Amino acid sequence: MRTLLDVDDLAQYLKLQKQTIYNWLNQRKISGIKIGGVWRFDKREIDKWLQSKSMKTKKIE
Repeated sequence: MRTLLDVDDLAQYLKLQKQTIYNWLNQRKISGIKIGGVWRFDKREIDKWLQSKSMKTKKIE
């Protein structure tokens, strides 16, 4: 079963401000779906996205 996070959950998970999440959505850095007017994020997709960002950083070093 997929775990869906809302903006508050995602901000807490990533230790960021909610506004950063909204900015990233607007800039299309992350993707989510809107259900009933509330943004939701698949935790597995967020983890994959984080992993891909980590890989890019390691390649630069």
